[in-house]
Amino acid sequence: MGLDEILKDLTTFDIIMFKKISNAIYEIEKEGTMKVNALIIANENLLSSLQNDRTLWQIKNVASLPNIVDKAVLMPDAHEGYGFPVGGVAAFDAEEGIISPGGIGYDINCGVRVVKTPLTYEDVKEKIKQLADELFNAVPTGVGAATKKKLSFQDIDDIAVNGVNWAIENGYGLKEDKKFIEEEGNMKNAEPKNVSDTAKARGREQVGTLGAGNHFLEIQKITYIADEEIAKRFGIYKGQVVIMIHTGSRGYGHQIASDYIKAFMPIARKLNLFLPDPELVYLPIKHELSVKYLTAMRCAINFAFTNRQLICHRAREVFSKIFNIDYNDMPILYDLAHNIAKIEEHETSEGRKKVVVHRKGATRAFPKGREEIPEIYRSVGQPVLIPGSMGTASYILIGMEKGMQISFGSSCHGAGRRLSRAAATRKFKGEEIVKELFNKKKIVVKPKTYRVAAEEAPEAYKDVDEVALSVEQAGISKIVAKLEPIAVVKG
Repeated sequence: MGLDEILKDLTTFDIIMFKKISNAIYEIEKEGTMKVNALIIANENLLSSLQNDRTLWQIKNVASLPNIVDKAVLMPDAHEGYGFPVGGVAAFDAEEGIISPGGIGYDINCGVRVVKTPLTYEDVKEKIKQLADELFNAVPTGVGAATKKKLSFQDIDDIAVNGVNWAIENGYGLKEDKKFIEEEGNMKNAEPKNVSDTAKARGREQVGTLGAGNHFLEIQKITYIADEEIAKRFGIYKGQVVIMIHTGSRGYGHQIASDYIKAFMPIARKLNLFLPDPELVYLPIKHELSVKYLTAMRCAINFAFTNRQLICHRAREVFSKIFNIDYNDMPILYDLAHNIAKIEEHETSEGRKKVVVHRKGATRAFPKGREEIPEIYRSVGQPVLIPGSMGTASYILIGMEKGMQISFGSSCHGAGRRLSRAAATRKFKGEEIVKELFNKKKIVVKPKTYRVAAEEAPEAYKDVDEVALSVEQAGISKIVAKLEPIAVVKG
């Protein structure tokens, strides 16, 4: 479908028009209640997918929120979410702005970690099924997945405050791991006292569990290197086997989001705040409940980093056992968050200022020179990780300077759903998907249930190649490497 046809369809379907600004960047000009324009990062091949649900309407609503700074941004993997679209980015003045839990989402710090191994595909190809089976047995997966041992409330509070430091001190990982995790795996100013006992109870047996849905533990091989110099700095090469972990804060973070969204609503109504959509409920950032939410959110962020750390530990143990390699020879490339709000300094139309950046289904993608980046990467830029969808590629990219002007230093977070889970289960049969992926691509898929395999069928997602290409064409991230799955553990 060409651009003229897309625009024609949008005129009749959504009555939301946009214009092309530059390569893979389009703009919805502010109108009605919108305070700022909205930018769409997508190439022509992806634009039509944005008219299948309320995504464009939702980003216009985000652009209507008070004290939003400069623009609202939509990523190429965007789709409809709770209030904010998944794939939405917005910044608000850190002093006079607002905080919206829907702009972070229910799975706080859903994120991705890539772990390097010293192995090549040739080293592992005869043991892929064994590898998938043992990883499946080592890491609890699925809805309500739980560990055999419950942690105490005190342990949960320690994790909430200390993040991966708790894991490393308890023997789950390497001392240097935290250097390669966003916020070093420990976001400051977390306050467990602002987290409900219900959330803590849900989290007690979920540290080190994968969960369900689009979360996965995947073994991948690097099939293409786009930039040899940066790949060398990242310590990756063609043919190398890596581990990708995609999960978040589980029931702990979900409960925190639920608790605060419920608590925000009556106060927003009492204050008579303008709500373009009730799901976008917000409060002034200095409101007492906003402050409590932010400190609770940081607890969930640290929980999620720790969750990925324990899964990483189990994966390293499995690799060490099967392939007789040293645990220490599997360093982290990077670990980053998808659903998060952070106070950052950015250049804005009003000069350099502190803003609270909401990234929902979007990831930080800072360019070279930023002090937030691990020192070893600071001269090239931050790794950006885009996970695929079970049978499709994933990508490693790098943040670019243009992203600081276009998207508050943000990039996309995955392929993005094209079909709802219900629609996917009507269209696909999980057992057939698993067989087809093995027969056609030699990918071993180990799902908790065949229903999950149907929900997560590759065809239920957008074309991840076009998504990665879009952020590169827009200039906000640059492709470094392409990875293909060889074994997938799904919840």
